[in-house]
Order: sequence, then structure tokens, then C-alpha cells
Amino acid sequence: MTATATPVVLPSDWRDFFALTKPRVMSLVIFTGLCGLLAAPEGINPVIGFTAILCIALGAGGAATLNQWWESDLDAGMKRTAQRPLPAGRLAHGDALTFGIILSVGSVIVMGLAVHWLAASILAISILYYAVIYTIWLKPRTPQNIVIGGGAGAFPPMIGWVAVTGEITAMPILLFAIIFMWTPPHFWALALFVQSDYAKVGIPMMPVVKGEASTRRQILIYAVLLLPFVIAPWWIGGTGAIYGIVALVLTLAFIALSVPVATRRAVEGDSMKPEKRLFGFSILYLFALFAALVVDRFVSPLWNL
Repeated sequence: MTATATPVVLPSDWRDFFALTKPRVMSLVIFTGLCGLLAAPEGINPVIGFTAILCIALGAGGAATLNQWWESDLDAGMKRTAQRPLPAGRLAHGDALTFGIILSVGSVIVMGLAVHWLAASILAISILYYAVIYTIWLKPRTPQNIVIGGGAGAFPPMIGWVAVTGEITAMPILLFAIIFMWTPPHFWALALFVQSDYAKVGIPMMPVVKGEASTRRQILIYAVLLLPFVIAPWWIGGTGAIYGIVALVLTLAFIALSVPVATRRAVEGDSMKPEKRLFGFSILYLFALFAALVVDRFVSPLWNL
């Protein structure tokens, strides 16, 4: 375990516990989970649907809390994360661990009792994937941590879909695959302009271990490989033309923004505008893509698209 005790714990409040859940990341988790639930071909009782999304949110928050509990000493060494509640000394490590376990275990139990145990099982796997496989095993050991660990953030739309249908079919698997393939270019764009932080604490992120040139090439490769995955739901008839056209346009834009990132060489003092632009667009991309999935679900049947 890498977490170390903090000598002095400053007064904390609910905002510190909320910060442990990584609310910005959770917003994307909630949104994609909700889109998976709404895009499913069957209906669901609104109360059950709300409960499913709440459990997804709590599970994600619990996993994020356990991640920060384990990595608190690493967070203390990075400028980007030094002011998080644990490295800043605003929370005791034991309190964070208890909070993370309660959220994680509670979300799975409620999901199982209120929705069904298949969705709860996938939620449990997603929590373990992020808190154990990615955080403890992959992240400190291999530059492929984001590639393999991308599965951690890819579960929410699958869970949302399965919460409605009660079965795992091609569509929820494709939704998982889309986020899985999106994660490396999204995260490596960020890693390019914060790589000094990772290098300082010894985390083997791709730019640190393989260098910028290799990372930039792989960003473009993954952006191109993403295209067949985002179009596949349309190809198999799981969506209509609205989703298909939006997915195609968005992904071509993603690839276009990846090209200058892949072909340039940053110099000291560089503002890294192409990398920051790609990172910002990648977040907008996922929101827009999954929003199109939901719009397509309700509009395409009306227009026979």
C-alpha cells in the first residue's frame, strides 16, 4: 500500500468527502450510464431507473475514493493533485477508506436488491477494476496502464443498458468498447502536458516511458481505430441514421484534431495548444456521441430512419 499517515489532519467538511468522489469524472460516468439506460430497447420504471443511475454514481465515487486513498502520497508529489483532501491533510486516511468501502459495497448491494444482480455484478467488477486492477496493479507498473485500465471507465453505459434489459448483448458490449478505445487518446493528450508530474512521482505513463513521439503516434492510431467501433452500432442495426451520421462526423473531427498532435514536436515553453484542444474536445466528443445515441433511440423510429 502506498498511502501514508498524515501527521496533522485539518478540519474537514462534506465538500472534502465529495471531492474524494472525483465529481468531474463522475459527471461523465453518470451521463454515459444514463444514456445506456435510456437507449436500451425496453422501458424501465422511473424509480428503478433512478436507483440504477444512483448506484452507478455511488459506485464510481467509491472507486475514486479508494483510488485517492491508495495514491495519496503520489498525489502529494504532483502539482495537479496536491490540493486533494488527503494529500492536503484535510481528511484522515481511515475516514477516506471507510467512506470508499461504504459507497462501493452499498452501491452494489442496493443495485442487486432494487434492480437485479447481473447489473450489480457488473458494477462490482467495474469498482474492482478501477480500485484494484488499475490503481494498484497497472498504473504503477506499465505504460499500458491506460490502455488496459480503460475498461474501468467503460462499464457505466453497459450497466445502464443491462439494468433495463437484464442481459448482455452486442450493443452494451459495443458501448463498452467505444469508451475503452476512446480512453487512450483522451488520457494521453492530458498526459502530454502534465508528464512532468508523472515523471516526478515515478508513474510510468506513456510519454514518460516511451517518449512523446511514440505517444503522439499512438494517439492518432487509437483515434483512427475508434472509428469502426463508434460506427458499429449503426452497422449492426442497433441504432438509426441520426446516431450513425453524428458518430461519423464527430469521430472524423476527433481524428482531424489528433493529426497535429501526432505530427508536431513540442519545445520547451510550448503552450501545448493542440494537445489541450484535443483533450477538451475528447470530453465534448463523448458527451455528444452518447447524447446522439439517446436522441436516435427516440427520434429515429418516428422518422423511420
